Amino acid sequence: MRFAAAVLRSYESRFTLEEVMLHAGPGDGEVLVKIAGCGMCRTDLAVRHSAGRSPLPAVLGHEGAGVVVETGSPGTGLSTGDHVVLSFDSCGHCRNCMGAAPAYCDSFPTLNLFGGRREHAARFTDADGGALAPRWFGQSSFAEYAMVPARNAVRVDPTLPIELLGPLGCGFLTGAGAVFHSFGVGPGDTIAVYGAGAVGLAAVMAATAAGAVTVAVDRHPGRLALAERLQAIPLHAASGGLPDLSDLPDRVRQLTDGGTHYALDTTGSPQLINNALRALRPTGHLGLVARLHTPLPLEPGTLDRGRRISHICEGDAVPGLLIPRLTRLWQAGRFPFDQLIRTYPLTDINQAERDCDAGRVVKPVLIPAGPREDT
Repeated sequence: MRFAAAVLRSYESRFTLEEVMLHAGPGDGEVLVKIAGCGMCRTDLAVRHSAGRSPLPAVLGHEGAGVVVETGSPGTGLSTGDHVVLSFDSCGHCRNCMGAAPAYCDSFPTLNLFGGRREHAARFTDADGGALAPRWFGQSSFAEYAMVPARNAVRVDPTLPIELLGPLGCGFLTGAGAVFHSFGVGPGDTIAVYGAGAVGLAAVMAATAAGAVTVAVDRHPGRLALAERLQAIPLHAASGGLPDLSDLPDRVRQLTDGGTHYALDTTGSPQLINNALRALRPTGHLGLVARLHTPLPLEPGTLDRGRRISHICEGDAVPGLLIPRLTRLWQAGRFPFDQLIRTYPLTDINQAERDCDAGRVVKPVLIPAGPREDT
């Protein structure tokens, strides 16, 4: 079958909308999904800086959502017409997968970032028959259709706005999962979120839903205003209009009666990470979700009194459990993720990337069928 997809051909080029081809239908354990919408994640854009490790040319996109149009075998647990959100890929049989920790699958880097599943890889080509990289995050959903392992697809209520749900499979899942799973935040707890982007604001929404007191730290007034609307205490990362962060831990402690129980850093900034540790209460936990690109020097005293630091992947989530929880919270008005989304037709993918890079949009969502009104 032939369909439109956004192809990235080199690490320096823009996306091009092209006709691509699938030369066979779904195999055992696979489903073919008609994409209704796909979120654009920073991880998609980071391919440009992967030092050649992520193979190109490729169709990226890993926050897809849509409707199942074909299944490869009865054992998928899905049927034609099911509405699904697509999440990250995992092998399903390693120790971590069997232990309900699929984000720490032994094969996670290969399956999601650096090559994908090799089964049937040759069936996905451009219009001239040139090979495209195996599925990105098991999806390659910057496209009208995606062939995915059924274990990546989570069935959702068909009355929900399926075109907006894709970011629940990664970005929003990561922020909310960090709060609900990695930290286990509960009523009366305090948490500081450093960086009010898509992941950080999802953490803010989840912390509010959990009954926590939340401080959102960012340097962009517009992002802080949005965090405040989501019931966080806004805190500008600079002091007195200057980029001096030396007093940031004191300001966080003042707002939280002595410090936070938890902190989530989405920035990867060594200075902010050290400040976040200093602002923790004894035995507090700092989680990192951004990939570090430089060594992380920890200042003396930052890990004293039982404070700890860990990296969090995909919110420690089992997507099949967390995604339905998030949609129920949205239906109850307690996880208003739609307020973070701006939609673009797939043909405007390069404008969506520019807006994302410039911070003009929190979460772009690409609509293959054409333009829709922004939410």
